[in-house]
Amino acid sequence: MSSISVSSTAARFSQDISIRQFRLTADEPPEVGGDDAGATPTEYVLAGLGACKAITIKMYAERKGWPLEHVAVDVALQKTPDGSQIVAQLQLQGDLTDEQRSRLKEIGDRCPIHKLLNAGVEIQTSLDNQS
Repeated sequence: MSSISVSSTAARFSQDISIRQFRLTADEPPEVGGDDAGATPTEYVLAGLGACKAITIKMYAERKGWPLEHVAVDVALQKTPDGSQIVAQLQLQGDLTDEQRSRLKEIGDRCPIHKLLNAGVEIQTSLDNQS
């Protein structure tokens, strides 16, 4: 996997993100002091989960030769009494049986990002010695 580079811009909280040949912007909304120049970091995490689920489902259905025509995933972060939970709502279009639809839901829950978020991951941060 390629390295992702994030760098501050001249704007208050805005960040330039470089991923391979792609350029994105992250920011915060005005109500927390940002300029709303891009999605928030949390929105990017949720988008990554939704995309991973959709891709994994499409790959599986294609390999099985199932008539899946379209996948949509709505992902939201909800506050709970114990903290937070991510809710993902799948929409599967195509002439699928109930068993196929159920299996595709299970497969979506096995995507790499779902597993990463469920298991947690250790994060090691180091500080560059330059000023």
